[in-house]
Amino acid sequence: MEAFLVSCGVVALAELGDKTQLLALVLAARFRAPWSVILGILTATLANHFLAGAVGTLLAAYMNPLLMRWILAASFITTALWMLIPDKDADLAEKPARFGAYGTTVITFFLVEMGDKTQIATAALAAKYHVLVAVVAGTVLGMMIADVPVVLLGEVAAGKIPLKLVHRIAAVAFFVLGVLVAAGVRT
Repeated sequence: MEAFLVSCGVVALAELGDKTQLLALVLAARFRAPWSVILGILTATLANHFLAGAVGTLLAAYMNPLLMRWILAASFITTALWMLIPDKDADLAEKPARFGAYGTTVITFFLVEMGDKTQIATAALAAKYHVLVAVVAGTVLGMMIADVPVVLLGEVAAGKIPLKLVHRIAAVAFFVLGVLVAAGVRT
């Protein structure tokens, strides 16, 4: 349960103000089909985070535990620092629409999430906790907690969230995880 809750919390925080959250807003505004966009986000996130979690689990199974601990600590601390760097606004509205709201959302979300901080966090969390399903379920729920309100409420809600504060809180959470892992504390 701990792996699920920690994964959900850190990814929900990390996703706030992220480029994929901006993409959710753009897709919702463009298609005016919120449930298709939400289902597309869910599908893409499940696939992307399962892939990332599987990689993290495999690395943990085949690496020296001490080396893995330091890699995990470094990845959490790096993610903490990364949280303090604002995403550049890519031209996310110019994605092809020939696949409809659902298909376009699945494709663009999956591609934009590749190498993103939430994907890297998923790999690190899966490596740390060794419970792929709980971590992926938590990170997917965290993404949905952050993205669904943006799709449903649009720019009004997104403009009222103090993103700098949220990013700082997420950075502290990742940093604390990194320090705890480096110290060998079982969280």
